[in-house]
Amino acid sequence: MSNRMHLRRARCAGLTLAAGLAFAAVPAAAQASAVLLGTAAPFVVLAGSTATNTGPSVLNGELGLSPGTSLPGFNAAVVNGATHNNDAVAAQAQASLTTAYDTAAGQLNPVDLTGQDLGGLTLTAGNYAFSTSAQLTGALVLDAQGDPNAQFVFQIGSTLTTASASSVVMINGGSPCNVYWQIASSATLGSTTAFQGNLMAYTSITLNNRATVLGRALARNGAVTLDDNVLDASACNTGSSTPTPTDGGTPATGGGGSAAGGGTPAGGGTPAGGVPATATPATVPVARANQSPPASRSTVATRNGRAALRRATSGPGSPAASCTTGFRAAVTGAQIKRVVFSLDGKRIASRSGTPFRVLVPALSGRHNVTARVTFKDATRAKTLKLGYRACASAVRNPRNGPSQFTG
Repeated sequence: MSNRMHLRRARCAGLTLAAGLAFAAVPAAAQASAVLLGTAAPFVVLAGSTATNTGPSVLNGELGLSPGTSLPGFNAAVVNGATHNNDAVAAQAQASLTTAYDTAAGQLNPVDLTGQDLGGLTLTAGNYAFSTSAQLTGALVLDAQGDPNAQFVFQIGSTLTTASASSVVMINGGSPCNVYWQIASSATLGSTTAFQGNLMAYTSITLNNRATVLGRALARNGAVTLDDNVLDASACNTGSSTPTPTDGGTPATGGGGSAAGGGTPAGGGTPAGGVPATATPATVPVARANQSPPASRSTVATRNGRAALRRATSGPGSPAASCTTGFRAAVTGAQIKRVVFSLDGKRIASRSGTPFRVLVPALSGRHNVTARVTFKDATRAKTLKLGYRACASAVRNPRNGPSQFTG
């Protein structure tokens, strides 16, 4: 027993020493100059060639694409903001992204972290650089040291890759709105990674299954690929990308925006009017103590959706009439966005508004009705199943005239 205790103590001491050495190995970084996202600030996803989505992703911000035109899969996502597909707004946002990217790439006197894994490091505000690729395995801690305007800039010479379940953690009053990842090639976030900051990739960004981003995924030339992700920049209070005319013709922007056409930047990406709360891994931003979220949209991505598939028990389509007229199947619940009905694997109806129901035709034998349900919030999509067995008279004594099925 004594040997085991000594071994445990030695391991703990070794881990403590290793953590201390990792921190000590990183010298103080030079103060970063302001990176302004301008008209790209309202976007949580901005792509160049295409943006694709799989599953019930949630975007708490705007979706943009320019100069590409393909946005497949976003009908299954929840986009709590405007979508700009190859329009003037998206093109201007790409121009602003280019400026922000160049500003980040031009930061002076960065601390060279080439060859080090970001996992296990604790960094204070400043500039950091990798001459080639960067890797994150585990947790990276960004310490704002009580400064709500603390800015972190990472210059990455080729790719950024995170391992599954890795995380970026802000402590001591920092904001993910003020963290900028300038990536000379592409970024890939491993599954369930809890990431923070603004990804600005020259080429593409891929978020694997259930990775989350407190910040933005902005790709200049390539694709942004999502797979059941949550992206949230609502704590940055960026406002809308739609220009609001003023006396000087300058669009009004939020805390991270600079006005197009000669307007004055509104700051370095820090939320206006207060200090954001410190975020934790695998969460989305919470409301700041001195700023309530807009009434029209929560700053917390929720998973409150529920659904049930049932067969009508009375009225038209009741069991007594199902032998000749079929029956109605209905989905009820909360936060339902869309229901796709299938009979024995063949799609028979799609409903994007209440009532979510369909008339199932009378067929003899055993059959299965399925309903694929997607939700308005971050609840994962569900597939519901309802089996039934119709009597043989449905075939022996069919109704006269054409089919009355209208599902």
